[in-house]
Order: sequence, then structure tokens, then C-alpha cells
Amino acid sequence: MSNTRGKETSILLVAQVIFIVLFGLFVDYGERAGSASHGGHNSTSEVAGEELTFDQFYPMYQDVHVMMLIGFGFLMTFLKRHGFGSVGFNFLLTCYVIEWSTLVNGWFGMIGGSTNKIHLDVESLLHADFAAATVLISFGAILGVASPVQLIIMATIEVVVYNVSIYVGVEIFKAVDVGGSIFIHAFGAYFGLAVARMLYKKAQTEHTKEGSIYHSDIFAMIGTIFLWLYWPSFNAGPAVGNERHRAVINTVLSLSACTVVTFAISSVINKKGKLNMVHIQNATLAGGVAMGASADLLTHPFGALLIGSSAAVVSTLGYQYLQPILQKRIKLHDTCGVHNLHGMPGILGAIVSAITISAANMDTYQASFSIFNWTVPQQAGYQIAALAVALGIAVVSGALTGLLLKAPIWDNLTTEELYEDEVFWDCDEEPQLSQSEKLENGTS
Repeated sequence: MSNTRGKETSILLVAQVIFIVLFGLFVDYGERAGSASHGGHNSTSEVAGEELTFDQFYPMYQDVHVMMLIGFGFLMTFLKRHGFGSVGFNFLLTCYVIEWSTLVNGWFGMIGGSTNKIHLDVESLLHADFAAATVLISFGAILGVASPVQLIIMATIEVVVYNVSIYVGVEIFKAVDVGGSIFIHAFGAYFGLAVARMLYKKAQTEHTKEGSIYHSDIFAMIGTIFLWLYWPSFNAGPAVGNERHRAVINTVLSLSACTVVTFAISSVINKKGKLNMVHIQNATLAGGVAMGASADLLTHPFGALLIGSSAAVVSTLGYQYLQPILQKRIKLHDTCGVHNLHGMPGILGAIVSAITISAANMDTYQASFSIFNWTVPQQAGYQIAALAVALGIAVVSGALTGLLLKAPIWDNLTTEELYEDEVFWDCDEEPQLSQSEKLENGTS
């Protein structure tokens, strides 16, 4: 098996040098993280305000950080010979994107402003994690079929177009999407799917290593549980006050309903009436995705339960029926099923947000009415417009990125290298082959 880790090393080290230079030129501590302003110690009120801001965001930030590294990382360990790659490359991409997105997020934040510096605080780190989540969602679509070099190039491009999508949707359309149904989940899913379509090889769908085994599915459930536990922080992180409190409640209710309905549907659509671990690992989380764009809105508790239940139906049936159809008809290979967990529930979340906003009025929302930037009908319309723009940017830029990644210079994997840790990792033991794989490989 070929291995060009020297190329990966060169790209990473050159990128790190560039990051250091760019951070030196553009990045500094924010006012609340830097030295005392006005030449002296901050007043008691200023210190209290800083502590309040830090206390507001740091717990949520750490929760989201756990989701990136443990949640996403272990969720992808279901492949029987790709556990190192799933957790390891997830770790690498997260750290790489935190640095790169801090710069790109900051540069886009300068547009229309008077500063030439990126000022960092804990909230900045939270938004860097959101960019990392977008890339990790796309990573799931091409898990096991892309080399580390391809993943790094993809992440570099995606962070930029992700910011373009947010700039159009949030700064121009002023869409409401506190939990990222549109700009994180739907965007990341369809960008990754477009890349996956361009990298498609028939061998991906017929490969004996693509499946899971008992213990790999157990490891993947660790990721599921961590994502489930911390998803309320993901959806509520950017919000404050009553909106944050409401986002946590709505997300917990949506996730709970989603899990119950997923278990029910998974069993009923199985010919033997048994549960499918793929559904339980993934579709149980779709309620968090679908709740994202409406998390801080007045969906009411029954509405949150309805959203979670609907997401469960869409996601579970997607895994069971739609994914095989897309793979067969349009040659769309989606290793982790991100279309079912992030793509369709993300679209559902955008539609739900438009419906919820359509019912809003000043008397009901009172102070929370400031969430909206337009009249109610206009805001509802811009929710759908933002979704359309995000999907358009994701699909076009993802397809172009996929075409770029097919170039031989970026280390395309051969059929034998797909879904295999030994290509890029020092594995102490030979992987155990199943009996069918032994026969296929001519061994006994």
C-alpha cells in the first residue's frame, strides 16, 4: 500500500507556519481577555461584566468542544478497520479548523468595520468550533475514502465558503439560525455529499471493509451519547438570557421525542422486528439538528416534541430506504449517512423556523421579538431564502472541491486502501479478518 505521509507533513507544517505569521499580523486578545484598559486596573463593574461574559460562554464552549472531539470522533468509529482514522483524523481536522476558521471568521467579521484586527474571546472560540462541526459533518460523508491530504485541502476550502454562506444568510438576509440547522448542518452535509459524489468509485459500495462489527458499534454509541448529552449547549451557545434558557428546553424535548420515535420506527420497519444500530446511533440525534434554527423561538414544548418526532421519522426512513436508492441511482456514496442525520433534518429545521416565525407577534414574544430583523412575513421568507443560498453554495463549491481532490497530487486512495487504518497508522496487530474475507483473500 502506498503512503505519502511526507506530503501530509509538509502541508501541515507549512500551514502552521502561515497560521503563526497571520495570527501575528491580524489576531489579538479581545478587550475582555487583554490587559486592563485605560492604562490601569479595570473597575469592579468592568471585572464583573467580564466574569459574567466568560461564565456565560465558557461552559457552553467546553460542551461543544466535547462534542467535536468525543462526540463526532467516536460516532465515526463504526467502521471495523477505521477506528484510528475516525478518531485521529477527526482530532486533526478539529484543531486545524480552529486555527484556520479563527482567521477566516475574523476576516469576514471585519467587513464593513473599522478595525484591522481580529479580537479573540471565548465566544470567538465557540464560533471556531461551529466551523469545525461543519467540516466534520462533511468528513462523515467521505469517511474512509479520502486521504489525510484530501481532508486538509477540503477543510481549507470549506471554511471559506462556509463563511460566505453565513455572510449572505446572516449579514444580508439576517436569517435566524441559533443552532445551525441551515448554516452548519445542511451546509456541511450537502458540501460533503457533493465532494463524495465527485470522489465516487464503484469499489466503495462493494467493499468488504465498509461494514461494522460488534465492538466498533459500541464505540460509536459513545459518540452518540456524548452528542445527545451536549447538544442543548450547541443549540443554545450563541444565545443569551431567556432565549438561551428556551433553547436548552426545546432541544432536550426534541432530542427525547426523537429518540423514542426512532426506537419505535427502527423496530417496526425491520422484517424481524429488531432494532438497527445504525438508526439508534444516528437518527436519535436528528431532533437536535431539526431544532437548531428554532431553538430560541417560541415553539412551545409540544412543538419541540413534534419537531423531534418528525426528525426521527425523516432520518430513520432516510437511512432505511432513501440512502440505498441514492447510492444506486445517482452513485452517491455517503459513508456516515450525513444526508439523513444532518442534511434532511437541517432542511426540516429551516422550514420549521419559517413556520414558527410566521406565527410570531409582539404580544407573545415581548422582549424576545428583537430576535427578528424584519417584519414577520419577511423574516419567514428570508429563512427559506437563506436555506436556498446555503444549499446552492454548498453543492456548487462542494462539487468543485471534489473535482480538485480527484487530482493525483492529493493522494487518491486505491481500492485496497479504502476504509483501512494500516495505510496511515502504525497498527501493532494485524486486523482480524472475517471468514468471508479470508476466503476472498485466498487465506485460511
